[in-house]
Amino acid sequence: MFLRGLFNQTKLIDFFRYSTIFSYFSIGGVLVSIILFFSLGLNYGIDFRGGTMFMISTPSQLQISDIRFSINKASLGDVSITKTTDPLKNITGGTVGNKKNVFLIKVEKNDSMNIESIVRKTLSEDIGGVTFLQVDTVGSKISGELVQKGTLAVILAVLSVLVYIWLRFEWQFALGAVIALVHDVILTIGIFSIFRFEFNLSIIAALLTIVGYSLNDTVVVFDRVRENLRSYKSKPLIEILNLSMNNTLSRTIMTSLTTLLALLALFFVGGDVIRGFTFAMIWGVIVGTYSSIFVAAKVLSKLDVKRNWDKTESNAGTQF
Repeated sequence: MFLRGLFNQTKLIDFFRYSTIFSYFSIGGVLVSIILFFSLGLNYGIDFRGGTMFMISTPSQLQISDIRFSINKASLGDVSITKTTDPLKNITGGTVGNKKNVFLIKVEKNDSMNIESIVRKTLSEDIGGVTFLQVDTVGSKISGELVQKGTLAVILAVLSVLVYIWLRFEWQFALGAVIALVHDVILTIGIFSIFRFEFNLSIIAALLTIVGYSLNDTVVVFDRVRENLRSYKSKPLIEILNLSMNNTLSRTIMTSLTTLLALLALFFVGGDVIRGFTFAMIWGVIVGTYSSIFVAAKVLSKLDVKRNWDKTESNAGTQF
């Protein structure tokens, strides 16, 4: 009933009624996220810290404490152990993909030790019958390069958005879109600082996806704003923005809900390997939807937007 009423609404929602409150909320969230990042930092994975990851299966039912007791004997330093599911289980259905007792072991880098051989020897002697499903090693040099390239990828994505929106609309729209994207990225980093999910290359991929998703929502709203600016040249900008967001609201909510349903399924049944990625995407869809309505539009309302978007004008932008 709620969705039916929302899609067939006759009364416009005044999104700017509490826009000042939402603005303070957004600014506060960004500031808190920045403070958390510099105070708590992120729980970097071996992609960024360097180290070795082992995915093992054991012949009998074991607890994480049993694996940790064995690993601690080798004095390998910082070790993270989580129980997970075999990623091949739902693919092969055979003996290879039917491992029930699967653990992820992540060991920090130590150039003075052969981590892989020590872990293999220790687990084989203490537990026996251990199968190593996957072993990945990231060196110090590679991890440093990954940090630089991951950061550069996010920055280039945001700059590309700035140029694209500037060409398609005007600089005021570009500024609103970029501020919304930066808002989304910073809040995502802040939430990872709080919940301590592992921050690895898959999260960089999630951040880039969030940028694309948020941009898509924002462009839909901005495109309707431009159309309404052509149709209602004498209307105040606030009214046009409100009208445009109401026009696109049903599309925005339906897109977000269907995306969230798929992501929630992945989060709860997809296993620990992709849980950080899906969490970032779930959060990104929520804040991306929020920012396209309450951040990008708010910024646009404070700028001197061109009112005449007739295509016959020579200075009306590319509008492709």
